[in-house]
Amino acid sequence: MSGDAEREEAVERALARLGVEDKVRLLSGQDFWTLPALPQIGLASLVMSDGPVGVRGTGWAPDDPSVALPSPTALAATWDVALARTAGRMLGQECRRKGVHVLLAPTVNLHRSPLGGRHFECFSEDPFLTGEIGAGYVTGVQEQGVGTTVKHFVGNDSETDRMTVDVRAGERTLRELYLAPFARITAAGAWGAMAAYNTVNGLTMTEHGPLQNDVLKREWDWDGVIVSDWTAARSTVPSALGGLDVVMPAVGDPWGPALLAAVRSGEVPEKVLDDKVRRVLRLAARVGALDGAVTVPPLPPPRLDGSEVAREIATRSFVLARNEQDLLPLDAGSLRTVALLGALAADARVLGGGSAQVFPPHVISPRDGLTAALPAVVFAPGADPRPHLPAAVGGYTATLRSAGFRVLYATPLPYATVRWMGSLPSGVDPGELSTVEISGRITPAVSGVHELSIIGFGQFVLRIAGDVIFEGEIYADDADPDTVFHEPVERRFPVPLTLGDPVDVSLTLEVRPASAGFVNVSLGYAAPGPSADDLLDQAVAVARDADVAVVVVGTTEEVESEGFDRTTLALPGRQDELVFRVAAANPRTVVVVNAGSPVLMPWAEEVPSILLTWFPGQEAGAALADVLLGRAEPGGRLPTTWPRRDEDALPTTPVDGVLSYDEGVFIGYRAWQRGTATPLFPFGHGLGYTTWSYESLTIEPDPAHAGTAVVRLRNTGARPGREVVQIYAGAVVGTTIDRPLRWLAGFAPVTAAPGETVEARIPLPERAFQIWDDGWQAVPGTYRIEAARSVEDRPLSTEIRI
Repeated sequence: MSGDAEREEAVERALARLGVEDKVRLLSGQDFWTLPALPQIGLASLVMSDGPVGVRGTGWAPDDPSVALPSPTALAATWDVALARTAGRMLGQECRRKGVHVLLAPTVNLHRSPLGGRHFECFSEDPFLTGEIGAGYVTGVQEQGVGTTVKHFVGNDSETDRMTVDVRAGERTLRELYLAPFARITAAGAWGAMAAYNTVNGLTMTEHGPLQNDVLKREWDWDGVIVSDWTAARSTVPSALGGLDVVMPAVGDPWGPALLAAVRSGEVPEKVLDDKVRRVLRLAARVGALDGAVTVPPLPPPRLDGSEVAREIATRSFVLARNEQDLLPLDAGSLRTVALLGALAADARVLGGGSAQVFPPHVISPRDGLTAALPAVVFAPGADPRPHLPAAVGGYTATLRSAGFRVLYATPLPYATVRWMGSLPSGVDPGELSTVEISGRITPAVSGVHELSIIGFGQFVLRIAGDVIFEGEIYADDADPDTVFHEPVERRFPVPLTLGDPVDVSLTLEVRPASAGFVNVSLGYAAPGPSADDLLDQAVAVARDADVAVVVVGTTEEVESEGFDRTTLALPGRQDELVFRVAAANPRTVVVVNAGSPVLMPWAEEVPSILLTWFPGQEAGAALADVLLGRAEPGGRLPTTWPRRDEDALPTTPVDGVLSYDEGVFIGYRAWQRGTATPLFPFGHGLGYTTWSYESLTIEPDPAHAGTAVVRLRNTGARPGREVVQIYAGAVVGTTIDRPLRWLAGFAPVTAAPGETVEARIPLPERAFQIWDDGWQAVPGTYRIEAARSVEDRPLSTEIRI
């Protein structure tokens, strides 16, 4: 008997022993992250945790750090399914270490608009690339015996009014774009999916029977579990009949006694309930939480090193967007001084805001990485994009106390931030918790007016040297917890301090029962320093005297985050001015863009080299040094188009509660090909440190596909290199069907030594030659097949008859 058959038998045995009360109980969270155990059938509590770049787990973050891989946009920029699988295996390994059964990832919504706040957390604007990278990721996680929940099903492509927005999209648009990655990844075997907050065509997704029951479960013959996004379920009978299987979390659960009553009254048939329970038990069997079932797999694959995996993904994801006069790679032996400029060079942004945030064991900043690799790096911040003071560092402690001031828990902090969502430290009763205190000591390195800040929400007391300098509320009691958690504001306080005289500082937050599950507070600190104008002047002076200037610019978690969309693609603060002025002072300027998604670059033509590094994870600076100095190839290619102007981005703001996808199937590069404007950098673009000659393209018959594209290419440069061969299919000659001019049909990364010829064999899926017209329909005719470096650089073409 196969493992699947044995698991199904175990599931049916367990189901037969359950009464209706326990069946209902199993389908709702018992707290923020877990489902209840049912010991009478040998069922352990299923534990879930946020991803997608790490595993937060259910523990308190400072106690239980997680590897932090590069952002999903970075992973997609590798165009490497095998590497995505390795990333998944790494995260599955982290889940097993933390006792997590289900990773709430990957996010496979599309890059409909670069203004989307969670753009960095999704893979690509292209459904095929998204599906392939996502399938590799899911396969890797589940090879570790850990489940995934591909999310957010469906239409959660932006954040504005995400709880209520009604996304209006035609059937063809949904099928060819937004549902396509989910179809690919569930076919690859994903064990779970997450229902989105939003509404699609008038039905909220947690009640969307036509998409959840009819498409996902029946048409795609999928046997996994649909879990609600947290607090997304807001009804009992409609959500139960609409295909939802699990409601999370316990807070605000509309099922429980209400669902039990609906089953007993016949409003929800017990066979519908049984299908949900069967899916949960099947998931439990797969992850080893159900006695008598064979887990998947019986043993984990060999252990991976998190730092090594993070560094490899980062270097392979960096996109060399511009490199005039071959400024990169830098010759370390010829450099006397390197100017390293930009506040983000010292305070690397390694991940975006929201549920994607984890606490890594360490972060290697660009300053750390380049200083370790080069003898003479001179740093100047130049311009600071951070809207909040950075959290204080060095010797801080978090202390949790009861109302009677009894210490419930205390731990050192790497920096003065306390953040949790749903779970407190082990052994702390949420009902007993009264206050959280961040305390430490400041020893001023300079006399003058220093700044402290409170970043967070709630009732606070801030003390310096025992004196209260602030006591009061930062947010009102009725503020939306989700909003204030993702968008905390700041209150600053000037404090005169004297060089060398240490002062104790403490920030105490009163934790009320309503907010115990959502705590996000930081004690910010900044010493007196130069003015913004002086900082720019200093950076220019440093750049002028250096052999090369490396300017690190980017966004922050206040710009790119879950919970809100961007209002502009412009870099925050005076970073554009910094680049312009440094480029004018030093013609050998490299701009490193530390952003998870596109930003505007009004200075793009003024600098010789631009390197896009996304949110590069915990090994950011080490990977940057590898690539800048030529120890590694910048292997990335753009998974999304980079526009020149804000006006080129599709809107994300609903009108009267409705966000209409009037553009249909024309998003990203599919839309750019129809217009008169040109993007800053096209889809698929990326340079390397060598050159390539595309020599031939042929199409071989393939019984499993529409054919196989065979591309021969040669490394014509003096260095080993990596190339991503992209295959685009063109519209049928003479057709009247409104289709894009071309679309991605396949890809494959190749590597070659100098002078070596390599061959890429890329299957052409049947779906690439079909459209949705009340079902998938092949469109017969002649298609143009192009082998390309990007959607705008296509050196070879041929034709195929379908």
